[in-house]
Amino acid sequence: MGLYSHLYTKVVVVSKFPLPHYRFDLDDKRPQREVIVAPGLQKRVDAYLVNYISGKRKSVDAMSRSSSSNGSIATDDSLFEQPEPLPHSNTAMEKIFWRRSMEMYEKQRNWQESPEGRNMMEFRKSLPVYKEKDSMLSAISLNQVVLISGETGCGKTTQIPQLILESEIDSLRGGMCNIICTQPRKISAMSVSERIATERGEKLGETIGYKVRLEGMKGRDTHLLFCTTGILLRRLSLDRSLKTVTHIIVDEIHERGINEDFLLIVLKDLLPRRPDLRLVLMSATLDEKLFSSYFSGAPRLHIPGFTYPVQTYFLESILEITGYKLTPHNQIDEYGMDKAWKMSKQVPRKRKSQIASAVEDTLSDAEFKDYSAQTRESLSCWNPDCLGFNLIEYLLCTICENERPGSVLVFMTGWDDITALKDKLQAHPVVGDANRVLLLACHGSMGSAEQKLIFDRPQDGIRKVVLATNIAETSITIDDVVFVIDCGKAKEASYDALNNTSCLLPSWISKVSAKQRRGRAGRVQPGECYHLYPKCVFDGFAEYQLPEILRTPLQSLCLQIKSLKLGGISEFLSRALQSPEYLAVQNAIEYLKIIGALDESENLTVLGRYLTMLPMEPKLGKMLILGVIFNCLDPILSVVAGLSVRDPFLAPLDKKDLAEAAKAQFSHDFSDHLALVRAYEGWKVADKELNAYEYCWKNFLSAQSMKAIDSLRTEFYSLLMDAGLVDSNPITYNVWSYDENLLRAVICYGLYPGICSVVHNERSFSLKTMEDGNVLLYSNSVNARNSRIPYPWFVFNEKIKVNSVFLRDSTAVSDSMILLFGGNILRGDTDGHLKMLGGYLEFFMDPALAKMYESLKLELDELIQTKLLNPTMDIHSYHELISAIRLLISEDRCGGRFVFNHQLLLPSNPPLSAMTEAQKSASIHNTESGPGGDNSKSQLQTLLTRAGYAAPSYKTKQQKNSQFQSTVAFNGMEIMGKPCNNKKLAEKDAAAEALQYLLGGNGSCRDRLDLVSIMLKRSKKDHK
Repeated sequence: MGLYSHLYTKVVVVSKFPLPHYRFDLDDKRPQREVIVAPGLQKRVDAYLVNYISGKRKSVDAMSRSSSSNGSIATDDSLFEQPEPLPHSNTAMEKIFWRRSMEMYEKQRNWQESPEGRNMMEFRKSLPVYKEKDSMLSAISLNQVVLISGETGCGKTTQIPQLILESEIDSLRGGMCNIICTQPRKISAMSVSERIATERGEKLGETIGYKVRLEGMKGRDTHLLFCTTGILLRRLSLDRSLKTVTHIIVDEIHERGINEDFLLIVLKDLLPRRPDLRLVLMSATLDEKLFSSYFSGAPRLHIPGFTYPVQTYFLESILEITGYKLTPHNQIDEYGMDKAWKMSKQVPRKRKSQIASAVEDTLSDAEFKDYSAQTRESLSCWNPDCLGFNLIEYLLCTICENERPGSVLVFMTGWDDITALKDKLQAHPVVGDANRVLLLACHGSMGSAEQKLIFDRPQDGIRKVVLATNIAETSITIDDVVFVIDCGKAKEASYDALNNTSCLLPSWISKVSAKQRRGRAGRVQPGECYHLYPKCVFDGFAEYQLPEILRTPLQSLCLQIKSLKLGGISEFLSRALQSPEYLAVQNAIEYLKIIGALDESENLTVLGRYLTMLPMEPKLGKMLILGVIFNCLDPILSVVAGLSVRDPFLAPLDKKDLAEAAKAQFSHDFSDHLALVRAYEGWKVADKELNAYEYCWKNFLSAQSMKAIDSLRTEFYSLLMDAGLVDSNPITYNVWSYDENLLRAVICYGLYPGICSVVHNERSFSLKTMEDGNVLLYSNSVNARNSRIPYPWFVFNEKIKVNSVFLRDSTAVSDSMILLFGGNILRGDTDGHLKMLGGYLEFFMDPALAKMYESLKLELDELIQTKLLNPTMDIHSYHELISAIRLLISEDRCGGRFVFNHQLLLPSNPPLSAMTEAQKSASIHNTESGPGGDNSKSQLQTLLTRAGYAAPSYKTKQQKNSQFQSTVAFNGMEIMGKPCNNKKLAEKDAAAEALQYLLGGNGSCRDRLDLVSIMLKRSKKDHK
């Protein structure tokens, strides 16, 4: 039987099950915080709190009367569901549908009989899918679920939805026909809908429409709607039976996104209740057996494709034909100094990356005997971690100078790689010549207008080169592509449930994806594909990509399950096509409980109900909601929108210092998020003055990201209005938007439990999180430039795991912000001891101060709950409470300190004989640091030497039970400690017992040490 073991600091744990990398409960350096608040501040806050509580009953009564007259409250399900439409008589509805069906029939026939329509029909009939029209429509008519796999070029994406619609129109059922076709990406939904509208001779938004985030074009007469999967899930939350929908088509199902897998579970449950509903699952490369068995043996149709021949070259062939030579140095991709961590990971090292490890055995077994010595030498030093910027540049130059006309599609892994390669290519004399080459990018975060540029044909004599991610693998067709360069990798989210850590890193693609990329080169004429990896590596690829539901956090998905009332989360997800692991589900549920979205019974709380209405990460929705309640919404809208798009702060390779200086002007308060707020506010002013682009250029900001933030702010405000949390007058919700301390607290409320401690050392500071232990700041963070942070904590939104864990963004917060705006507070074992996050965070303070924090937290939580139940409630009656909170968070000077191995504080110092063994050993650690630091041995030695005595001596014996017990001798006295696990701890415990014997009375540790030192000196003089 195999066992797992791991060393945690000084403890070795052995288990039958895998162990996490870090356990805070075994870390003797985990953050424990002694909290100090100025006595004057505490009295002022207490005064506000006492006034509030004394007048609370009157305020609650007034609020109750007000809410009872305002109608239903937000927990009423009616506010979270779409109201039923007014009923019409069956006869009237039948007449309306019949009239509409006849209109659609006449319009379709007129188009098909027109010269343009006949030409279009000739083209459509030439597509392979059209030849399968009758069998396909028959299968859909006779079966609720049909699986269709159509090879590249068969026309399935544009023709199958259109053929279904045409069939319904020809059968005079067009008026009742309502088809929804989902696409995994917005660019696909938009481009496909536009293409079909053109093929039908009509404008987009008439019979054919689309709906994606922030954009849409549909009308009252739209009967075929293309949308992203998230849009359909949103509709399901309002209309669980999809009452008016007749057909659902899920395209590119092989990609196995988390929304697609979730949608399949919901649809599978819906089908028995809607026997008239038809479901069509489509993909170019469908795992037919898996999907068919999931839908109880649903029939499968295969449509052959049509592509021109594609000449394929793998790395060994590329090197052999071109004579290009790989060396350890010419493979390192240039990202610039601001991406030093990306460059450093390409350098060969002892510990191999995941990318390199995956192909290590394959490469060692490969034989390249049919190739030249130079090629074999190049392959021997091939670095799998590199994308090969230099080789890509060489191939592009070769194509531009020697090959026939045709566009080039280059598959990269992400935006960083695309922009870095684009910068490199623009400096090349051939590829960077705008008169010869048009360089374009295609990425999911780009605006729709920019993405559409890739479809336009360039002018004669100019070759188009598109740098794209896997967004260009399926659905969209760039119809002039002849050459494809494939790096063989894609950014893939992965989630380590054991360590509760997620990351987005490049990984090898699947065989299916590689074939899809290759097929892009043969859509319109014979093409060529250059795979920048050996054939043996391709042979080792997995057939299909791992489903996203198995490799990402599940918080948002769990909220959707509860909002749709689909039963228990674990039970529901067990019915997935491939179920996520149990620990990942439990982590998600626990997270939602921590942030207050679920109660202990896994039911939605009032906060959770509102979060389901906001299509964003739960933590961002939570931040927005508190921004509404505390009337500081405008800057919080900017923060949430900014965290939902690509980082707007740019760092060009050749102007890094200037970019950092520009960002620094927005960041003077240790917060990336508040820097983002100021950058947006400046952009908004510049936009009104019509110089937004100049502002972005001057301040190294992405104009695209700023526009996206502006659009998202509008969308988010509309969502808040739909939820009933705000009205059309934003001024009301921005009374305190100027209060940066309040903004910091609201950010803390949203991002918790994303928290790390900031512990200073002599030169800088160290950071530690609950899941990861030690972490680092991302180089672009404003806080990375500071050597001192005047706050004890950071809250953060995103972590990046490379070799180490990096915090991408952070805001510094105080003890009071964490205690009031973090999660639940639990009492420790003694007065003045408070705990959070299951004991990971421990706070030690004066009992009266602890009581004040507990009372404020209780009242704050009650305020939030009451406001959510009564969104229109005026919070004026909570003036004293809010004043107390704002005063405390604004004047908390973070005067406490971090301690380690802090034991429980004692309310008083009882006689030695009355103390328990645990209390005796703990007592010295309960106090503020005195001379000699926190170490009890150092404190005792400092105390004795200051009094003129010799240093203490220790005698330690090992007992039969393998424990150690030590005796400390000084000034003719001997004091014995209790047994401990090792010699060092035994000596510390003996010193702690000695200090406890010497230190009596009240006051701080420092005062008592000074007093005892004086007494010892006097004692020594008396003896003389």
